[in-house]
Amino acid sequence: MTVYLNGEFMPLSEARIPVLDRGFIFGDGVYEYIPVYSRKPFRMNEHLARLQASLDSIRLSNPYATEAWQQRIQTLIAAQDFDDQAVYIQITRGVAPRDAAFPVDTPPTIFMMAQRLTTPTPQLKATGVCAITAPDNRWLRCDIKAVSLLPNVLLRQMSVDAGCAETVLVRDGFLTEGTASSIFVVQAGVLLAPPKSHLTLPGITYDVVLELAALHGIPHQVRPISEAELRAADEVWLASSPKEVLAIVRLDGQAIADGTPGPLARRMDALYQQYKAEVMRA
Repeated sequence: MTVYLNGEFMPLSEARIPVLDRGFIFGDGVYEYIPVYSRKPFRMNEHLARLQASLDSIRLSNPYATEAWQQRIQTLIAAQDFDDQAVYIQITRGVAPRDAAFPVDTPPTIFMMAQRLTTPTPQLKATGVCAITAPDNRWLRCDIKAVSLLPNVLLRQMSVDAGCAETVLVRDGFLTEGTASSIFVVQAGVLLAPPKSHLTLPGITYDVVLELAALHGIPHQVRPISEAELRAADEVWLASSPKEVLAIVRLDGQAIADGTPGPLARRMDALYQQYKAEVMRA
């Protein structure tokens, strides 16, 4: 695998970062994830805009302009021997003596890699997945795509231990999101989405779903969703770049409706696949 580190493309086995890198010592950095289909990045500019927002939030200057990012990402994609990829970008505040205060004039550490992208199989889409719920005990700036993800790791492991695909998070009686996905609810044919805030990551797939709903006349609302509404929903979905749109059919061991993906989930998945194909052809 070819990766990118601080201005150079190299084999993964040769990539090295000093132990005093602030990403390692403090988790002081941000990351981004871009899906790539048939070697074409999906909504790359939107992902790079989110990367810029994360950098701004931690007061770290963007090392590259948008065109420079695009060129480097395309070079990284071309260097791999597989077509569908997940491009991971990580930027930390760099290498400096251990002190919580920002170092002065320290260059950032810039790392990129491309892994194989695996999306849900037709069988998984047909059956749906299970999820569990848990209190959202993460910090209050979940809108920053920060590398310090220990709370997400622990919460995600809870669903792994339960044999499920995701942990759905609830804070103060209201749905926020999953550990690595946006969560949607359907009630009486209306698609409901929690509003963006500092308590949720601004999902790129979240935006696509709402854009498609508006374009195709699907009734939808962006508003707070109570835990009671979540548990009484006709449908629940998770949405993310690797999972796309995937129905949750069991929540905390209880079937949602009849325990199969609902009609709106199936329609949205079809619309998403159609949109993705159009973007890839453009």
